[in-house]
Amino acid sequence: MVQVEKINNMVDLEAALEIRRQVFVKEQECPEDEEYEFDDESIHFLARVNDQPAGTARWRVTEKGVKLERFAVLQEFRKRGVASALLETILDELLLQGPKMIYLHAQVQAMPLYEKFGFVKEGEIFYEASIPHYKMVFRK
Repeated sequence: MVQVEKINNMVDLEAALEIRRQVFVKEQECPEDEEYEFDDESIHFLARVNDQPAGTARWRVTEKGVKLERFAVLQEFRKRGVASALLETILDELLLQGPKMIYLHAQVQAMPLYEKFGFVKEGEIFYEASIPHYKMVFRK
């Protein structure tokens, strides 16, 4: 079973950062100096499977609205509902706070997940860290 909680201590934040290091820096070869920008102003979440850190995500307020970012699931926990649980938890929290513009930059292979939750592709393809992305906006 997947459990998702908002991070409120350094131990969980370090676990989340390590997941991002494994997924983005090592696996996807993203530049490490870009990976950790905006962490101080973000609200972070950690997903666990059987009490093991398995995935992470964050959100932050930008001039365009609320941006969901850094969805990362360790390889051994993929296809087990971790990303869906993270997304559902974050959306539930944000929607309780009232209407707002919610968006994200989706890697192309992750777009079907976001579409299931009501995100719609907007604009042209672009590249972040040499990875193709589309902006997606929450429309539910």
